[in-house]
Amino acid sequence: VQLQASGGGLVQPGGSLSLNCVTSGSFISVDRMAWYRQGSENQRELVAAITYLGSSTYSDSAKGRFTISRGNEKMVYLHMDRLKPDDTAVYYCNADVRINYDGELRTFWGRGTLVTVSS
Repeated sequence: VQLQASGGGLVQPGGSLSLNCVTSGSFISVDRMAWYRQGSENQRELVAAITYLGSSTYSDSAKGRFTISRGNEKMVYLHMDRLKPDDTAVYYCNADVRINYDGELRTFWGRGTLVTVSS
């Protein structure tokens, strides 16, 4: 199972950016998907998460500015508005994947995509 994130880049403060992540490989289903980020303080923090049924949660810093959504079972998006320099970080997608019919659930990580908010 692999997760491939894309969409990062350089954006000015106040701008918008959308990230995409797709799950590929052999698996039964994808449950929860999430976005994390790791900034200059080098601590990975949860930005937003969404279940297979569409129930979402956000960090305090993301609430009201970021929107997480599922395109289909394999894909997750993060749309970010009103970006601030503090949002500069490597953004990682994460997925809880059922890998067999015994119901075994494993967590996988993508490689990350860099978002830089700067004028």
